[in-house]
Amino acid sequence: MSTHLHMLPPSVNNLAVRVFLRAAGLPYSEENAWGKTRTPEFLAKIPSHLTPAIEHSDHPRGAMWESCAIMMYLANQNDLDALYPREPGKRALVDSANFYLMGTLYPLVSRSTYPRLGFPCYPGEVASSDATDEQKAAARATAEAALAEPLEVFRTYFVRDGFIGDGASPTIADIRLAATLEFLALCDAPLPQWAKDYLGRVEQALGKAYSEPAADVRGYVASVQKKS
Repeated sequence: MSTHLHMLPPSVNNLAVRVFLRAAGLPYSEENAWGKTRTPEFLAKIPSHLTPAIEHSDHPRGAMWESCAIMMYLANQNDLDALYPREPGKRALVDSANFYLMGTLYPLVSRSTYPRLGFPCYPGEVASSDATDEQKAAARATAEAALAEPLEVFRTYFVRDGFIGDGASPTIADIRLAATLEFLALCDAPLPQWAKDYLGRVEQALGKAYSEPAADVRGYVASVQKKS
């Protein structure tokens, strides 16, 4: 059963699913959703107007979104134990890492990098308000400084010296975390050495499945850095 992925190339949320599909060896097609997510055709399938989103005939609604949920669904459907271990303890580590990332780490990543990336910021945040440029810059810097704590949690609890799930190969949680780290190149503080080493391990283990789609994100980040 082939998966049709609607994606935005510069996005690390989208990058996670793009890497997963390649690493899993599943049949898929990709479509750049730029400028299409508010069309009636897209909204009829993906009412959230979010990417990444997949169309999949076996899904009860025919389509779904959210990067971690997509990876969990496809890994379960295809018995991809190496990417999403079934053993309860290992799966608990993978699930908690993904939930912690999306609930705690990523909101800080978005607040510290989206203003520089030129991405739309979430309603109700300082960056999307009528605050002064100085206030927005201060809020962005505060979010960046706060990244240190959840990153340290990933180092000491989830990652340690290997991959999340206590396995010898990357899981969907490693794919999600590695993709997220790509945006931290926009921060003033350099990426911690452990994170650089970890990102290298993930990319080495996954090869072109990681490096080829990651080139889109890295290219966009580099173009933003040149303009700043």
